[in-house]
Amino acid sequence: MSNLWSRFGRSLAAVVVSLVWTAAADAAPAAESFQTIAPYAILMDADSGAVLFEKSADTLVAPASTAKIMTAEIVFHELTEHRLKLDDLFVVSENAWRNGGAPSGGSAMFAAVNSRIRVEDLLRGLVIDSGNDAAIALAEGIAGSEDAFAARMTARARELGMEKSTFTNPWGRGDPDQKVTPREMARLAIHVITAYPAFYKYFGERDFTWNKVHQLNRNPLLTMNIGADGLKTGDIKESGYGLVGSAVQNGERLVLVVNGLKTARDRANESLKLLSWGFRSFDNKTVFAADDVIGTAQVYGGESHSVDLVADGAVKLLAPRGAAEPLTGKVLYEGPLVAPIAKGAQVAHLVLYRGGAQVLDVPLRTAHSVAAGSLPNRALDAGMEVVATFIRTNVFKR
Repeated sequence: MSNLWSRFGRSLAAVVVSLVWTAAADAAPAAESFQTIAPYAILMDADSGAVLFEKSADTLVAPASTAKIMTAEIVFHELTEHRLKLDDLFVVSENAWRNGGAPSGGSAMFAAVNSRIRVEDLLRGLVIDSGNDAAIALAEGIAGSEDAFAARMTARARELGMEKSTFTNPWGRGDPDQKVTPREMARLAIHVITAYPAFYKYFGERDFTWNKVHQLNRNPLLTMNIGADGLKTGDIKESGYGLVGSAVQNGERLVLVVNGLKTARDRANESLKLLSWGFRSFDNKTVFAADDVIGTAQVYGGESHSVDLVADGAVKLLAPRGAAEPLTGKVLYEGPLVAPIAKGAQVAHLVLYRGGAQVLDVPLRTAHSVAAGSLPNRALDAGMEVVATFIRTNVFKR
């Protein structure tokens, strides 16, 4: 009877399984003591995705020219998929020239109307000069029009897990429907850095000359000797001054997003302060070694009633320096899993919390396969699931 009820309990907790684990990291609640005048901000560890600091990071804000990171991502993706080459030529239409180039009065690479420009040069104009004309020329060259390209931007955002952000143009023009969250922009930056190392380098180039106009990269972090190598600034009336940036020190890469600041000086100072604090306040800790069993998931109809769960590698986390602070975790999955189950199937997530804040979300895979069970086993599981469903429906929802 005790074995029966233990299986029943696992069935009841199949969707959210608490991880009976607490780690005493060398940690102090340092994030609580850090303050920034930026209305919206987030600082993340690029390697683990751990959140080191956040402030209103899930608020929808206007991206301004940081939207060009998504424009660049689509170009990088096209290049990686060999549907585009760096030497391909795109025409600078009158629309790109008039509304994004010199006549517009906004940031531009000063491309001449009807000129044909290599994709690589347009990329440099996009990420170094923040050229609106470059963004429009790339959009029209890839998708035929700005609107069609913007639809692709939003579709691509959803593919990358950006569930809230919506794009309506490729260069950051103010639009009430073009909104992003700082958290999703940080995740986009990490994706661009890790997925496209050969192309990410353009974000770190210090200057670019086109049509005899020499311009410096607008990212102030690149001149501050803190290991910064990207990404983009932005400022329009709707957004205030914002920045998506990244820097590396001692092999650790941090990514930050700030938005809503009042001046370019505030943007530079707050970005520097946030990155500097992150590098000096956290140590890299291994929470689980590679191949550690992190949790189990219930299995329905298998020769085994559970399957071990592991991460793709070591689970690491930047932990605040100072005193001991507990981490707590949960394994989340939709269950029970139905046999047969292949080894290596991604079926769950490990979510870690520091205090009440989520700091890490790691995919988990099955450590071994589970074959379909015997007919008596499957019949017993079916009966237990009927009982569990009845209690979930009629007892716990009262």
